[in-house]
Amino acid sequence: MPNTMILKRNTRSLSLLAAAAALLMSAGSAMAKDIVFGASVQLTGPVANTGRYYRDAYELAIDKINAAGGIKVGNEKQKIVLKLYDNQSDVNLSVRQYTQLVSQDKVNFLLGPFASNFALADSAVSEKYRIPMVQGGGASDQIFSRKFKYIFGTLAPASNYFGSTIDMMKGLNPAPKSVALLYADDAFDVSVAEGTRPKLKEAGLNVAMDERYSTNATDFNSLLSQIRSKNIEAVLVAGHETEILNFVRQAKSLAVAPKMYSFTVGVPSEDFRKALGKDADYAFGMTAWLPSADQKDRWFGDAAQFAAAYKAKFNYEPDYHAASGAADVEALAQAIEDAGTTDPAKVRDALAKVKFESLYGTIAFAANGQIDLPQTVIQVQGDQLEAIYGIHGAIKPPKYPMPAWNAR
Repeated sequence: MPNTMILKRNTRSLSLLAAAAALLMSAGSAMAKDIVFGASVQLTGPVANTGRYYRDAYELAIDKINAAGGIKVGNEKQKIVLKLYDNQSDVNLSVRQYTQLVSQDKVNFLLGPFASNFALADSAVSEKYRIPMVQGGGASDQIFSRKFKYIFGTLAPASNYFGSTIDMMKGLNPAPKSVALLYADDAFDVSVAEGTRPKLKEAGLNVAMDERYSTNATDFNSLLSQIRSKNIEAVLVAGHETEILNFVRQAKSLAVAPKMYSFTVGVPSEDFRKALGKDADYAFGMTAWLPSADQKDRWFGDAAQFAAAYKAKFNYEPDYHAASGAADVEALAQAIEDAGTTDPAKVRDALAKVKFESLYGTIAFAANGQIDLPQTVIQVQGDQLEAIYGIHGAIKPPKYPMPAWNAR
C-alpha cells in the first residue's frame, strides 16, 4: 500500500515489535518534508468490519491528494504519509498506540479510530500532546462535552441520530401506538438514548420499553419476548452492526415482527444487507451521507466519483463511515493549507475556522469541535436502499407496516 505502513502491536512478541518499529521510523524519516498523519484503527477483532472503512478511506483520500501534488504549505507542496496501527479492537491498546504515534513516531497530525468509546479515550492523547485529531468514527456527545481544543469530529451528534426517524414516525399511517428504545451500554449508544427520550416524548409517542443491553450482546431473546408480550409497534435499536445482525436474526427466529424496526447502524452497509439477504427488507436506518453527484469535492470531483473510486479500489461500497473518514483527511489538508504551516497549534486554530464543501457535505466545526449534518432516514426496499425522509420532509413512501416474517 503506497505511503502507508500498518503495524499490529503484539505485546508478547517484543522482538517483532522492535523490528517493526524500526521499519516504521525508517519509513517515516525517508522524506523529511512529508506530512505524517497517524492513526490507530480496528483492523482485527469484533469491529474490524467497520474499522476497515477508515483505513481504506484514509488511504484513498491521501493517495488522491498526493496524486495531485500534495498539500500546499506556503509556497511548496508536500506529500502525506500515513502511519497506521491495528488496535485489534482493544481500546487500551489504541490509547498506547496513539501515545506512541505522537511521543515516539513524531507524527504531525492524527486521524481517528472507529467507535465512540475509542475516540473518547484516544482524544485525551491528542489533547495532552496538543496534536489535532480529526475523526469520523465517534459521534457520542461525551467526546465533545469536555471542552477539549484538539479534537474535531465529522459525525453528527449521537443524541440526534433518531431525530429524523421520529419526525417521520409522526406522519406514519397509522402512527405507532407504542415504542421500544433499546441501546447498548457504550458511549455512543448511551448518548443516542439520552437524546432520543425527550424527542419521543415531545412527539407524543408512548415509550413502553426503555432497555439497556450489554455491548457485543449475542442474545436478544428476552428483549424480543418483551416486545411481543407488550405489543410494541415500533422498535428503535442503538447498537453496532454485529449486535443488529443478531437482533434481526433472532427476531425472525422468534417471529417477532412489530410495525417497524429502525437501527442506528448497519442498514447503510452493503455487508449488512448481504448478510441478511431478504431478511433485511423493511429495515429502517439513517445516514448523514449518500453518494450524490450534487456534493462537489475538490479532490474527487463529487461524492458519486468518490464512491466509484472507492468501490473500484476496495471491491465494496462505501457508506457514511468511509465518507466521513475521507472528509477527515480533507479537513486536515484544508486546515494545513489555510494555516500555511504544519505547526499543530496554528492548524488547530485553522480547523476551528474551516468551512468548505466536500464529498461528505459542508465541513464546518461548531465551537465544541463537532459538525452537525442532518440524518436522512433510509429503508431497505427489496434489493434497493432507498432514501425515505430528510431535512425537507418526505422523499419516498416507506414500506410500512412491516409484515409478519411468514407473510413476506
